[in-house]
Amino acid sequence: MMMVLAAVLAFVTIGGIGWVLVGGDDSASDGVKRAKALTAARPATVQGKRTNAPVTAEVRRKQILTQLQEVDRRERKARVSLTSRIRQAGLTLSVRTFIIFSVLAGLIGFALPFIMGMNIFLCLGVMVILGVGLPRWVLGFLAKGRIKKFSASFADAVDVLVRGIKTGLPVNDCFKIIARESPEPLGGEFQRLLEGLGVGMSLAEGLERMYERMPTPELKFFSIVIAIQQKTGGNLAEALTNLTTVLRSRRLMREKIKAMSSEAVASALIIGSLPPLVMTIVMVFSPSYMITMFIDVRGQFLLLGAACWMGMGVMVMKQMINFKI
Repeated sequence: MMMVLAAVLAFVTIGGIGWVLVGGDDSASDGVKRAKALTAARPATVQGKRTNAPVTAEVRRKQILTQLQEVDRRERKARVSLTSRIRQAGLTLSVRTFIIFSVLAGLIGFALPFIMGMNIFLCLGVMVILGVGLPRWVLGFLAKGRIKKFSASFADAVDVLVRGIKTGLPVNDCFKIIARESPEPLGGEFQRLLEGLGVGMSLAEGLERMYERMPTPELKFFSIVIAIQQKTGGNLAEALTNLTTVLRSRRLMREKIKAMSSEAVASALIIGSLPPLVMTIVMVFSPSYMITMFIDVRGQFLLLGAACWMGMGVMVMKQMINFKI
């Protein structure tokens, strides 16, 4: 019995010593494993940081690209929509009223030549010109003049915004100053923007609606700068200062090109107005010589063909002297 107890005690003692020795080795190996895990985790963390930087830059590039695509989509929509063209012209007409006026002008353009005994095809041509071409031309002329005035004053409005931000004013207060102090149509457009912001519209939505009414490159650049600053942060005053520099440089380049192409514009005006002017002079001094062109059917078709060729020539000359920046 004593020998059994001695053997058990010896076994426990030997097992305890072995467990201590083995356990110390396990703890040391665990420490080594933890150290290896930590040293392995540090490069992984650094590597993760290194891999996150390109992803962040890529996301930012995608955001900018998405913003540019959205602006291009809005620009195409503003160009195609008749409602947008009416808004750009500053008119309060509805599309239905505009179509009614166009139809009435077309009917008058058909009835007057028909009563005067002109050819039916010539009457149809006059109807198309007065019913389709003339109203849209007037609408485009008014919209172009209004957009030109807007672009001429937009850089000064951005300067007011930059100075207000640098002095600590909120952006909405700067918009109020621009709406109150700027001439039309710039002041009215910013007043509409403030009204939209007052009813809960976001700044991006307000600028989008303003761009539908005024599809100018200056406003497009401004919208992109505001959108990128809201998504990525940064110094808005500095970004807008750089924008004003770009806008003024574009305006200076546009005026320089306009001055250099003034001779070509004058030549195109002389060439385009010379045939109708000569025909009018001949009609005044020798009516019997030109009246056949208006009475005879062959002369009427010749006049129609001449008008088409002259229109094509004027369009080609306009494209040759039209420089977009």
